[in-house]
Amino acid sequence: MESWTAAPEDADTQMSLHETLVARLRQLMIEGPLASGQRIPEAELCRRFGVSRTPLREALKVLAAQGFVLLRPNRGAIVAPVDPAQIGPIFELKGALERLIGLTAAERVTPADLDALAALHLDLDAAVRRSAIEDYTRLNYAFHKALARISGNALLCESYETLQQKIWRYRFLVNEDFSRVAESFAEHEQIMIALRARTPLDLAARLEAHNQRTCDAMIEAARKTLADSGAPER
Repeated sequence: MESWTAAPEDADTQMSLHETLVARLRQLMIEGPLASGQRIPEAELCRRFGVSRTPLREALKVLAAQGFVLLRPNRGAIVAPVDPAQIGPIFELKGALERLIGLTAAERVTPADLDALAALHLDLDAAVRRSAIEDYTRLNYAFHKALARISGNALLCESYETLQQKIWRYRFLVNEDFSRVAESFAEHEQIMIALRARTPLDLAARLEAHNQRTCDAMIEAARKTLADSGAPER
């Protein structure tokens, strides 16, 4: 366990134990001490983080929903294998939802909505300038969730959230390449322009294009991760 060097984060004092535990476990899975397909050593992790089994298992449930962990009844949890083949079908469906979000949000957006998204956009800009990849990933998620809510369609938001959770793990992989983060932010600039102009077809097209570029980048990042690990692609 000595090789696991996930350092305490600066924001720990502002995070709950649960949030901190999820973030640190996720960091171990992204950076490699907990490798793809590896059985998760619960007892060792409890000692490492000074927690009991209950909060650890609650954190693992969250990470399972985000695609980082596979929970196996009576056999323990493992780090979910990276599988590029999972990404395309998720983004195909997500692209259809992005188009619907664009068509409806452009017509229903209010000045207050624009102000809230503009504030998130500024935070994204600040994260890019700081090269704060984890902050960018979190803020990007919040931006798209807020945009979906503007549609006013609760079922659409629920479906979109489900898909976002399924690709959460791959967002961290793709954002390790900072050039994609910069491209993503530039695409957000165009999304904001279309939203402010309230042009449904333009906003829908920009969201679909952003979705496809992100999909392509995620598949490439997942394949690179597999190649680096020596594991065969499924």
